[in-house]
Amino acid sequence: MATAAPAAATANKAELLAIADSVAREKLIDRAIVIEAMEDAIQRAARARYGAENDIRAKLDPNSGDLRLWRVLEVTEEVEDHFKQVDLKGAQKLKKDAAVGDFIVDPLPPIEFGRIAAQAAKQVIFQKVRDAERERQFEEYKDRAGEVITGVVKRVEFGHVVVDLGRAEGVIRRDAQIPREMVRVGDRIRSLILRVSRETRGPQIFLSRAHPDFMKKLFAQEVPEIYDGIIEIKAAARDPGSRAKIGVISYDSSIDPVGACVGMKGSRVQAVVQELQGEKIDIIPWSEDTATFVVNALQPATVSRVVIDEEESRIEVVVPDDQLSLAIGRRGQNVRLASQLTNSQIDILTEADASEKRQREFVERSTMFQEELDVDETLAQLLVAEGFTSLEEVAYVEVDEIASIEGLDDEIAGELQNRATEALERREAAAREERRKLGVEDALAELPYLTEAMLVTLGKANIRTLDDLADLATDELIQKKRAEPRRRAETAPKRVEDKAGILAEFGLSEEQGNEIIMAARAHWFEDDASANEAPAATEEDAVADKDQ
Repeated sequence: MATAAPAAATANKAELLAIADSVAREKLIDRAIVIEAMEDAIQRAARARYGAENDIRAKLDPNSGDLRLWRVLEVTEEVEDHFKQVDLKGAQKLKKDAAVGDFIVDPLPPIEFGRIAAQAAKQVIFQKVRDAERERQFEEYKDRAGEVITGVVKRVEFGHVVVDLGRAEGVIRRDAQIPREMVRVGDRIRSLILRVSRETRGPQIFLSRAHPDFMKKLFAQEVPEIYDGIIEIKAAARDPGSRAKIGVISYDSSIDPVGACVGMKGSRVQAVVQELQGEKIDIIPWSEDTATFVVNALQPATVSRVVIDEEESRIEVVVPDDQLSLAIGRRGQNVRLASQLTNSQIDILTEADASEKRQREFVERSTMFQEELDVDETLAQLLVAEGFTSLEEVAYVEVDEIASIEGLDDEIAGELQNRATEALERREAAAREERRKLGVEDALAELPYLTEAMLVTLGKANIRTLDDLADLATDELIQKKRAEPRRRAETAPKRVEDKAGILAEFGLSEEQGNEIIMAARAHWFEDDASANEAPAATEEDAVADKDQ
């Protein structure tokens, strides 16, 4: 019996190390983490055996498997906690040169694990290993967003597809799937890693097959010129499972970007189409000229004219009457994809619509000039025909620009500018009166970039004090309205629009909006500074006040 105990101990040591090696290999985590988890489990079991109040430590030698167990005690003059402290006399029995303030080690005999202690130790090890595995998964995938990965469909839950990626699981949410795509358990599937987030239940890897970047990555895999950087996909837009458009450019004049993406007999683009469940892909040459790119993006429709409003990021496209339905596409698909591709709102008009719009604007502007400048119809129409659209343009352009109009001279031009300036002053006075009736503070009028007309708009939105304005975010103040492309058809549904900022119609830039908001908040900081600078009342002041 005397010789059997060491052999059993050796077997236990070897078994512990074997378990650590096996778990580390299986879970793909560092062996040291498993050893640490075992030490933590042994410490907990020892505290349950000797008392949780004790500061017990365990050390498992990663090479020999030797297990050491000890209790840490602090040497003190007076013992207040008998579990963690020892007096000098008792300490010197364990360590001869012990002194007050030292921490000494009191070795403990190995413990026998009972059933409950073994279960508790097992749970601790499992939890530590699980945490280490989750951390390893997060570290492995956190920098792989935007990468195409292949996995096997593990299960489908509530319409979401869970994919086994080998060392982790990813999920393709319902809105990130290709509509009407049939996915079965066991299918191999390619998808784009959208993002990786650290959650309490482990890292969540979100995948997508509907994102435009997924299509771009597929083209990079099929077209060597894209992978090598000779051809670049500058823009992409998708209606997943139905139709897509990509804008491509070649940095080598000898290579046709569209032809390279299509491939011999369409082999390259067909490989992408098959992966995307038959999604039709229009490959369009990209151009720095916005008008040219819009014309290309609206193919196969023919475009007559393009008018670009850069401030509003709107593009007005005029097409022949017989090209309207083709330009719009089925359910507005063609113009919607073109709008996404150009990152602008596109309005489709027929020649008749455009002509009617021009005539309406011509009459409106002519009437405005007649009334505001007190001129006859002929002169008002002449100004509009020469490109003047507002009183500001007439008031602030160079006199020579007006005088150069046929039939006008410097004297008439100067008079027109004076009348335009007076009209603007009348508008400003009327707006100021309305603003005051709305209860908008004069302090708002002192803020940069805000005109009286803007202040009236703010007043109508119940923004009447500096605090009201200071509470707004920049987007709430100046964000421009984004809408689905307009469809000039009787069956067109209503546009779905984002909420625009209060002053969106005035065309303020983001920098100007930020400056306005910060100027409105300036008094907050002044109030804080005044409070901090105010001298504290002294005891003598209090006594003096009491005497008075």
